[in-house]
This record gives sequence, structure tokens and C-alpha cells, in this order.
Amino acid sequence: MKKYITTPIYYVNDVPHIGHAYTTIIADFLKKFYTLEGNETFLLTGTDEHGQKIEQSAKAKGKTPMQYATEISQSFKSLWDKMEISYDHFLRTTDPHHIQAVQKAFVKMQEKGDIYLGEYEGHYCISCESFFTPTQLKENGGCPDCGKPTQIIKEESYFFALSKYQDQLLKWYESNPILPSYRQNEVIAFVSQGLNDLSITRTTFEWGIPIPSQKDDQKHIIYVWLDALMNYVSALGYGQDGAQMSFWEEAIHLVGKDILRFHAIYWPAFLLSLELPLPQKIYAHGWWLNEGQKMSKSIGNVIDPQAMIAEFGNDLFRYFLLREVPFGQDGDFSHTSLIDRSNSELSNDLGNLLNRVVGMSEKYFALQLYTESLQEFFAQELENINQIIHSALQEIPQARFHRYLEEVWRLFALGNELISKYEPWNLQKNGEENKTQALLVLLCNILYKGATLIYPAIPQSAQKIVQALGKDLGDLSSIKTHYFNGFQLTKTDPLFPKIQKPEPKMPPSSSQVKQEETSLIKIDDFFLSDLRVGEVIEAKRVEGSDKLLCFQIDLGEGRLRQIISGIAKYYDPQDLIGTQVCVVANLKPAKLMGMISEGMILSVKDDEGLKLIVPQSKKKNGSKIG
Repeated sequence: MKKYITTPIYYVNDVPHIGHAYTTIIADFLKKFYTLEGNETFLLTGTDEHGQKIEQSAKAKGKTPMQYATEISQSFKSLWDKMEISYDHFLRTTDPHHIQAVQKAFVKMQEKGDIYLGEYEGHYCISCESFFTPTQLKENGGCPDCGKPTQIIKEESYFFALSKYQDQLLKWYESNPILPSYRQNEVIAFVSQGLNDLSITRTTFEWGIPIPSQKDDQKHIIYVWLDALMNYVSALGYGQDGAQMSFWEEAIHLVGKDILRFHAIYWPAFLLSLELPLPQKIYAHGWWLNEGQKMSKSIGNVIDPQAMIAEFGNDLFRYFLLREVPFGQDGDFSHTSLIDRSNSELSNDLGNLLNRVVGMSEKYFALQLYTESLQEFFAQELENINQIIHSALQEIPQARFHRYLEEVWRLFALGNELISKYEPWNLQKNGEENKTQALLVLLCNILYKGATLIYPAIPQSAQKIVQALGKDLGDLSSIKTHYFNGFQLTKTDPLFPKIQKPEPKMPPSSSQVKQEETSLIKIDDFFLSDLRVGEVIEAKRVEGSDKLLCFQIDLGEGRLRQIISGIAKYYDPQDLIGTQVCVVANLKPAKLMGMISEGMILSVKDDEGLKLIVPQSKKKNGSKIG
């Protein structure tokens, strides 16, 4: 059977972060799992490179949209290569074959009567590339997804007849294509309220795929979601000779919960229009948070996957993301939790089991093991092993990856329990060499089966285990029932050396205290500063300066404050719109580059750069900081 596994194509508005890595790791896990199952697999990833935001970001950086998109796209591709993601195709929406596929789909939908010309007026968020109704907006008129200001846009547009497919979508949901199930319930509730036809072209910018030439319609650019979603079939050669569309029969999409609506409503409707099969499954995961907050470049709390890999290695990073959080739920990234899991589960449960088995095999049998007595001595244990493997495999179709790993770890726990129960050193002392050797062969089989099962999660470590056992990696079919009678072991370095937690900071010495006391201020001095929370409404670069940004900030005063700040080297102004910042509100106005600045935005700077100081959660504009 063929399996087609896809990540979203990642938007090139910024470099990859932990959320991108999480989605891609799950996709790679599934590819490896289904390959071990004997399936022919195809893993697709790539980058989404068109749209108004990319056009604006490129201009702000003095680059063409293609130059900017290529630079960011390469950062994704380089990271996936560094993480040894086994993708089969990396697609860019600027690829010629993708552009042709999108235009071909547009023509086919139009010929079917599903695309018509009209006029659109609505609240548009540049950051999210989405339109919203007034009832969907936040109280301040901001985007319901990112919180940034929207703008009312009225323009001629081609529309897709989304409402035509409402009943067919609801019928499709009965086959339970979306996991977790509560995400599917959210989608059903949304569709049941009624669908409006979808604007699929824009005329106010140029960076995108033009519609196929029709009369005077060259000004129309195909809107980002029709463009982006078509990647799943354009990568297989849709509309071209020699297309690999047979993979599409078993398509599995992996997406974040914030883009589920586009994949579970718009995309299947497009497919129905094109008379193509609908996806087999759509897996929607939650967000990774940092100390309870959604990660954001403007806040400065984004976790860099490259830094994590450099510090902890690929396998530990992969294992933690897959094991820590039930799929679909939000997770809170914690260095402490990562280290605890490494030391407890990877080092103690797995690594120590391998070391003990290799050590005893060397001591008692010169690393060469053989028995024909597994069933005689350990019939119940063999039954328990088979039951654990069966339970683990049942978790994958339900996208319960954390439970899958939890079940596999029951194998390693069983191995450690058998050593404690049978005490092979005492078996040897009592002359029961046959049972000692049979026990060690059983433990090697546990390690081999466990290594095969964990290969999709921690491939490098799994390979080291089977190499230490003198075997090649197996497949999921054989490990269900087959047991090896013999092993030729090899000594190996510890799989996961213990990680020392950072030392707690020591209290300051008396000399430090005295030095600090000389710079102490009275509380009355502190209260001379009026510190308040404000929201960035507008942000732009100051002409003639490569350091300064000009902000219009709402401090709840009924007017906007203009503040000039020297942070242009650290932030793209568009990324800060809608962000709340901390402001010194009672500074005497100053003139910078001929512009009046009415305050100061607070930030912190160290060897790693500069970050704005921001509230941990949304506060009323003008709230006093004390």
C-alpha cells in the first residue's frame, strides 16, 4: 500500500521555529513507521512563498520577493537536512510546475461553474492572509487569530462557490477524517452554521500566481490559500504527464490547529470541485508554548530548534516533542522536563538496560548468545511481550504518539524487571547457565523489538541498539511474532549519558551586597517613573536611519503616542503591530532625526541580542506598571 504524508508548506515570513519542527518530526515519524510496516511512502514538505506580507517584508529588507523567499526557504530546507528528515520532495510555491498546476485547477473549477467574478469587501489581516467578518474580530477590531489590526478592503475578486459543497463536506466528516475527534467537532459546528463563498483572487498586490490570461484580468493574483493548498497535488505532478497521483489515494495531512479550517473546509471543497479523492486523514496538533505563552518573535520567546539540536542532539529533541504532550493539545516546553525525561526514560530505562545486557553477555558468554529454550523458560513473558507490541501498534491510527511511546517503554520496563526477578548473576552462581543464556537472549529480543518500534521516533539511537545486538533493523511484521535464538553482541558507548541540570544561582557575597547598596534608590525615586502598558498600532522605519523605528502607540489616552526607538536591527516593524510593550510614559519629549519622541519603549539586551519587555498576557492599554 502507498502512503502520502504531508506537512503544511511553511510560510516564509520568518525562519523556522519549534512549531515547524514539531509538525515535521511527526511527519517524519509517520513516514518511518509506515515504511517499517511495508508501505511505499512519500513525504512532502516545502515553503509557501506568495502573498502581500512577503511582498512587504521583502521591500522592507531591500530585496526582491524572490530573493527574500529563497533565503527563508533555504533556512527551512537546511534545518530539515540537519535534522535528517527523510522528505521525498521539497516544494516551493514559486516552482514552475506548481504554478502550472494552480492555473490548471483554476481553469477547471471555472469551467465547472465553481468560480465567478464579483466584488469583495471585508476586514483583511495581512499577517494571516485572511478575511474576517465584523463579528469574528476582537473588541478592538483586531484579527481574531493574531490580534493585529485589520484593514477594510474592497476590490474586484473571483469567488469559489464554497457554499455549494456544504452538504458534501458534512457527509465526508461522518467518515471521521480529522483527529483528534474534538477538532472534527469544531469543524462540523463551523460548517453547520453555513458557508459563504470564498474570495480566491486579489488585485492590490503583484507577488503571486496570475490567473490564466482572460481578457483584461491579468491584474488578478490567485489568493494564497488556493495557491498554497494545491501544493499537495502539484508535488505529485497534477496536470502533467507521468504524475504520481496514485499516492493521493492515501493522503495524510499534518497541520497546526490554527490552519485546520483551511485544510478541513476549503481544501476538500477544492478537491470536490476538481473531482479528486479527499484526504484519508487530517491530523491537527496544538501549539508549543513557552512558560504558558504562545511563542512570538515580537515577544522574544521563540525556541530555536537548531539551538536545541546543538545542545541536546536530534534524537532527544524528537523524543521529547513526541512523548511530552498528547497529540492535539498545547504543550509547554521546559528544559527541566526535557532533561528529566532524558535521564529517566532514555538513560535509565533504555540505555542502562542495553549496558547491563551487553555487560553480562560479555562477562558470562564472551558476547555470544544462543538458546532454544525461550518457550520452555519464559512462555508467560513471551505472551506479555506480544501483548505490549499489539497495544503499541493500536495507538498509531488514532495519532496517539505519546501513548505509542509509553507502550513501547513498557517493553524496556519489563526487561529491567526480568533482570531483578531472575537475578542472572545468581543463576550463574547456581550453575543454571542455560537459563542465564536464555534470559539474556530474551532481553536482547526485547531490545531488538523495542529498537524497531522506536526507530520512527529516535532513529539514530535505534540503529545503534540493533548494531550492538549484531542485527539489521527489522520490520513491524516480523517483530510481532519472530524471536531470534542467537545474538553476536558488540560493546557500545552509552546511548544517553546523564545530563547535569544547571546549578542554582548562589546568593550574592557580602562584598557584592555592599557594592549593590551604593547604587540603591528609594522607592519614591522609583515612583517618579510612569511605566505603562501600550499597544503598537503602527510601526515603520525612519527614513535615513538603519537603527530607528517610529511607533504609534495606544496608551489608553484617547490619542496615539509617537515614540522613536533604536531597535530596527532586531525587529521587523510589521511583526510588532498589535504587540503590547512597556513604555516610560513621562519622559520629556525629545527630537530624533527631526521627529518628536514622546516616551521610551523598554527592552533588555545581552550577548544574544535585544528583546522587548512585554506583558505575559493581554492587559488594558494604559495599565500602570508597578
